[in-house]
Amino acid sequence: MKIKILGTGCKKCNELDTNVRECVKLYNLDIAIEKINEINDILDFGVMTIPALVIDEKVVSVGKVLSSETIKTIIDTQ
Repeated sequence: MKIKILGTGCKKCNELDTNVRECVKLYNLDIAIEKINEINDILDFGVMTIPALVIDEKVVSVGKVLSSETIKTIIDTQ
């Protein structure tokens, strides 16, 4: 599984990044994490509001800072 965090480095984007990494560590998940900062790369996903969360190339959240627990729930449903 691969998770991408889409964001330009704003406070909310950094919070989502922190929460994703905390989730992966807390639940001992074998997941690759990539942070996408370039606007054109973000737009390629059709995302107009950041931060956004992408799991295995599917956008699963836009414009929200998700908690570690919510991220784990989303991962479990993928």
